[in-house]
Amino acid sequence: MKHNEQKPRSSSTLLRSTALVGVFVLGLGVQATFAEPLVYVPLGDEGKILVVDGATNKPVNTIGDVAAVHGLAKTPDGKFLIAGSFEEREAGGMVPEKPESVSAADHAAHHTKAKKVKNSEKAVSTVSVIQAKDGSIVRRIDVPGAVHHVAVSPDSRFAVVTHPSEDTVSIIDLAIYKVVATVATGSLPNYAVFSPVTGRVYVSNGGDKSIVEIVPVNWRISRRFTAGEGAGHIVVSRDGQSLYAANSDDGSVSVIDIKSGVTSRTFKIGETLHGLDLSDDNATLFVSVVDQDKLVAVNLKTAQVRSVKFASPYHIVTVGNTGKLYVSSTEEPDIQIVDQTNLSLKGKISIGGTGHQMVISEGS
Repeated sequence: MKHNEQKPRSSSTLLRSTALVGVFVLGLGVQATFAEPLVYVPLGDEGKILVVDGATNKPVNTIGDVAAVHGLAKTPDGKFLIAGSFEEREAGGMVPEKPESVSAADHAAHHTKAKKVKNSEKAVSTVSVIQAKDGSIVRRIDVPGAVHHVAVSPDSRFAVVTHPSEDTVSIIDLAIYKVVATVATGSLPNYAVFSPVTGRVYVSNGGDKSIVEIVPVNWRISRRFTAGEGAGHIVVSRDGQSLYAANSDDGSVSVIDIKSGVTSRTFKIGETLHGLDLSDDNATLFVSVVDQDKLVAVNLKTAQVRSVKFASPYHIVTVGNTGKLYVSSTEEPDIQIVDQTNLSLKGKISIGGTGHQMVISEGS
């Protein structure tokens, strides 16, 4: 792969890329026993998921045969990974075809709608259900349109996958491996996250400055919140009271009180926001600012905003109970290891591609 992609400038532009470097991995034969936490890193057009030991920061496994894997989630019961593909094909077609808007390098059309498959009114992509203990593919499920991000319900029963090209999300019942509902959420649905308290799911719409709340009982939209321009990555506080949204196009983070549905605070962060996650103690919000090459920490109690220069930060995940963040890069095939307290760089992990929606496995 050639590493020739430029930085994104707005939600109407395309994103990402990279090149393969040497990485130590184990094959998927006999399942090895690894310590928690494990970090699962989807590598986009590399077609695989890298497994990293979060304690030692070393790659310990790879899961292959997952084309254009961008969205990834893990069932809370620890049994399965749910991997979504950004690669579309004709419904019923045997060979996947790449949408015209998807770059051959990697992350295509993060905010821009993917073009439909030529000469077909229906385009589908694949969601793979993967057994976490050995990386085997349990089931492949066709869904309408490319999948960007994935979320799984607290009871491990349902997966929600976003389709920016269709303005919808699909609801997959993991007990029967079928799509049981399709919900039109708004323009350019980007990220989905479940409340750990109520089990309701929230979806950000990058094209119309909104976040919708969906009730799992009937999979209907119950409320619509106002967010900023290019609403993207979102995260819910562990107590279920607050929803945080990174608004890529206006460079702000919205803090929404879930009970009232009102935006209680807005933090101005920078240009072209992307990754977002909360610290172990839920007191600090971390945000990646792609265009300004910086990583930002927001103290949610004092509203103090700190930042450090960082090379092309992208997705962010808090590695639970280790005091670390993993930050992937838009331009380099590695993960940067960051101290949560002072944002210092502790090292790098070569991953051989661009890391997308990273997932943590703890205590399972």
